[in-house]
Amino acid sequence: MKLIKPLLGLFSIAALSLANAQASMPKSQILLADLNTPYGMQVSIVSDKTSYNNQPYLTNTGVYFTHEVISSAQSQTDIAYFDLATKQISNLTNSAVSEYSPTLMPSKNSLSAIVVEEDAKQKLWQYPLNNEQGPSRIFDWIEPVGYHAWGEQNDLVMFILGEPHTLQYTSVPAAKGLVVANNIGRTLIYNSEMAQFLFSYMQNDQHILASFNPQSKQVEDLLRLPEQVQDFILKDDETIAYAVKNRVYQRKLNGANEVSQWLDLSPYCETTITRMSYTKGKLAFVCDVK
Repeated sequence: MKLIKPLLGLFSIAALSLANAQASMPKSQILLADLNTPYGMQVSIVSDKTSYNNQPYLTNTGVYFTHEVISSAQSQTDIAYFDLATKQISNLTNSAVSEYSPTLMPSKNSLSAIVVEEDAKQKLWQYPLNNEQGPSRIFDWIEPVGYHAWGEQNDLVMFILGEPHTLQYTSVPAAKGLVVANNIGRTLIYNSEMAQFLFSYMQNDQHILASFNPQSKQVEDLLRLPEQVQDFILKDDETIAYAVKNRVYQRKLNGANEVSQWLDLSPYCETTITRMSYTKGKLAFVCDVK
């Protein structure tokens, strides 16, 4: 595990040449909003804003996220971890290939991530958190994987890139994807109360939020989302939240049309919030850097 030393709360990264900076990925910054402090909402910096920092996965102890590493030769991504207690950032993978979409596996003992392998194929890997074992590929044949979400029975759904993009369901023992839906969005969430996965897809030019029941293998449409919304979170088991520009709105999953503003994050993000992760009164969010 490589420790990334912070500078004024940010990553310390060597100065980049103009050519490398132009070749790097779109710049984005991760921030953390603590909603339940004695002083109201308090927002702190998780990552730098001089590189690509995205796909936060917030837990009770820290934030896993995708972090761009830039060298004179190339730009790639590793999985980083921000410790809530120490405020230190560690590079968990520090590899020669790119990793994306860190997610805790059901055992809580390993992290899963999308790996762009040397032949450019995108496959799902696991990284034991105890460092006693090395990383290993979870599925040999399922690819190209874009995003994923775990259920409770070592099962999961995956965003499989293609024409069209598909939602596929499988389990580790089965290792064979079942196509559930087409034209899906990038956000996949498991709702433990409903024992169902949530996802969005396009149908007749409408952006639909739907659920997938892994027991019955049935898809149910829940409500219509704003067309520009690609990312959403579960605020609680009955409520979703999503950002439009730099404000966050909430809506019940029961199909009611009432939408209300939950958070105004414009003082902390002047542009657009593109991703969020929420747990127990804390919200990690990604702000585009223009």
